[in-house]
Amino acid sequence: MGDKYNMKNPSVKRILQEVKEMQSNPSDDFTSLPLEENIFEWQFAIRGPNDTEFEGGIYHGRIQLPSEYPFKPPSFMLLTPNGRFETQTKICLSISNHHPEHWQPSWSVRTALTALIAFMPTSPNGALGSLDYKKEERRLLALKSRESAPKYGTPDRQRLIDEIHEYMISKAPPVPQQTSEDAIASEQPPPAATESAGEAPATPQNTTTEITTDDENEENHEANMEAEDPRVSKHAVPSALSVVHTVEPRRQEVVMVQKSSDDRLFTWAAVGLAVAILVLLLKKYMKASGYGAVFVDES
Repeated sequence: MGDKYNMKNPSVKRILQEVKEMQSNPSDDFTSLPLEENIFEWQFAIRGPNDTEFEGGIYHGRIQLPSEYPFKPPSFMLLTPNGRFETQTKICLSISNHHPEHWQPSWSVRTALTALIAFMPTSPNGALGSLDYKKEERRLLALKSRESAPKYGTPDRQRLIDEIHEYMISKAPPVPQQTSEDAIASEQPPPAATESAGEAPATPQNTTTEITTDDENEENHEANMEAEDPRVSKHAVPSALSVVHTVEPRRQEVVMVQKSSDDRLFTWAAVGLAVAILVLLLKKYMKASGYGAVFVDES
């Protein structure tokens, strides 16, 4: 591969060093190789991170290295449907060409793939090329990703993609069984399904339903209190119901007494007013008949 390129070119020299390092120190979590005819284009596959909805999945993608690599960052594209990133779209990451200000020349393809795996279970936050599928949908896509490699590009590209897929399958552990609460909840029907459908819930056999009035509930409560503590009796601790019955007649008595007092006052006021009118009329009459002057002189 090195015979086809100018080894004095710093970018070519760096890329070939990374290819050699990738082959001499392989990883079970990812693998990546450049095309024979273009070492600036890499095909890769990563394994879904453990203890996430991506676990067990094999996700293929494409890396395009710039001619100024490693002084400028590469671009990344996912080819396998995964529910976290769009396929065949350059994704926005801090290690990608969307954020050249974050890129460090000391980083490599290995560093970028390790970071990509770490980004998989994170929240997309509306980033370019991101998706936010439900966990159950991502699990199904993870299982489907193992079936076959995605179809992309020229025959040479596809040949490399298929080789990478076979290698990842040989290193991949068995798909873990779903034991999470989400999987259990998805298999169980909702608890109120019969009620929402308009059907009455089934009543267990050999059970009785007791309907008691407020008085019976109060008596049962008092009996329980006496059973727990013999010193407590219904005479020593009056119930709230008996207090209500006692207060209500007293309230009525107070209202009746207040009403009778008001009636007496009104009656006496009427009698006083009538007497005053009679006195005035009598004085008028006596004054008119001459008796009034006698009373005045005598007084």
